[in-house]
Amino acid sequence: MSSESIESTLESILEGYKVAFSEKTFPDESSDEDDLMLVFGLTQDAKSENRQYWGRELGKCWEYIVIEICRHKREDFGSRIKKGQGEFCDLTIGKIAIDTKYRIGSGDAGTLREFESNGKELIGMGYKPVMLILRKDNLSSAISACQRGGWTIKTDDETYEYIKEIADFDLKSWLKAKKNCYNPSDIETT
Repeated sequence: MSSESIESTLESILEGYKVAFSEKTFPDESSDEDDLMLVFGLTQDAKSENRQYWGRELGKCWEYIVIEICRHKREDFGSRIKKGQGEFCDLTIGKIAIDTKYRIGSGDAGTLREFESNGKELIGMGYKPVMLILRKDNLSSAISACQRGGWTIKTDDETYEYIKEIADFDLKSWLKAKKNCYNPSDIETT
């Protein structure tokens, strides 16, 4: 094979990827600030500086908040259901398996298969899987994978309404009342 033929083939490969990349859209987090961000005085600009860090940390905070509300308000509260090194869900309320997410932004095929598989396995164990997502700017393919797995998806205001329904706690109003109360920039360092 001549070097001209190889180069032509390689250029075709690169051109194909160029077209594919130009057609690919990555849903960016909306510029909307959510109630949990506002508790800490975080702006979307500040969060954008290290999106992975803030997404992970706000996600854990969201998880702990929902768990503690349910632990204190529900007699039928149960802890997370483990799955090997991971978990199927963060908590149970009777036969409802609840997983909390700050936002679902991963379109990774393995992650999507896991969402779908976990939902199906929870149903097989006799649970109704429910995912409580704080933000509304989620990746549609991830939401679809969860729904294929049998998850009931609640986002944004639906999530707050669901928490109020199952735990008789108005989390949305409570978080709004805490706006800027835990701003990290208020900590004095000496």
